[in-house]
Amino acid sequence: MKLAEAYSACERIARQHYENFPVASLLLPPAMRPHIAAIYAFARAADDFADEGDRSQAERLALLDGWGRRLTRCVRGEAADPPSPESRVPSPEPDAIFLALGHTIRSRALPVGLFEDLLSAFRQDVVTTRYATWADVMDYCRRSANPVGRLVLRVAGHADERLDGASDAVCTALQLANFWQDLERDWQKGRLYVPRDDCERAGAREADLAARTMSPAWRSVLSELVGRTRRLFAEGRAVCDGVTGRLRYELRLTWLGGMRILDRLEQGGFDVFTARPTLGVSDLPSLLWGAAAWGRPRPA
Repeated sequence: MKLAEAYSACERIARQHYENFPVASLLLPPAMRPHIAAIYAFARAADDFADEGDRSQAERLALLDGWGRRLTRCVRGEAADPPSPESRVPSPEPDAIFLALGHTIRSRALPVGLFEDLLSAFRQDVVTTRYATWADVMDYCRRSANPVGRLVLRVAGHADERLDGASDAVCTALQLANFWQDLERDWQKGRLYVPRDDCERAGAREADLAARTMSPAWRSVLSELVGRTRRLFAEGRAVCDGVTGRLRYELRLTWLGGMRILDRLEQGGFDVFTARPTLGVSDLPSLLWGAAAWGRPRPA
């Protein structure tokens, strides 16, 4: 397979999956898009392994371990050793993903540890279904979300601790917004990312979720968690101004989209059982305007 074909396959994967936030969108500088698509395709497949409910826990972990071995080999420019667990993934996608990803990692000098952090979070999704404290959720986000932002910055040529810190705050906030938005979906998979100690303080019971009831206690918990998430968005806003060119607008759109999901949650009384808050085509004009008007004072 030629390298150009491998990157094209990764871009098809990125386009085929619904996301709230832009993935390798037209706002990204053209030179970045193939690299971001390769990173996304790697993470998307690994996330799917963790979520494959028709496979046993051991099988899902074996798939992720195989993905990790291919990661190590692709960095060296080596092919995978068949047969391997991930060979059950429809061909030729794995070969395309790792051909493109290996080139991206080497050409952009990306830290392999960030990819290993992602895999550790996906493994955690296989074995962990509840979180005792907010700190536990933050540790998960550190590995499941923050590496993505840092990789985007590295692909763009930024290696700055200030930007990394702001990016971490935004990426964690985006991950949290997705948790609260997908509370029902995660519950159906047997997972709950709302910290147990927050539930206990508010008297929020899992029995209410099982009955598809958004009780006052659950509304109270989610209101508190959305408030924390907003503070993280505010803390990370600086990353949107710390980059230049088209990437600046991509990050602004992403930031605004995440905040709008929180708005929708609040407007719906946090009742994700009645309606899952999403973004659609109708949101695009106002989000684009918000990105263009970023930082301007609002009219009185």
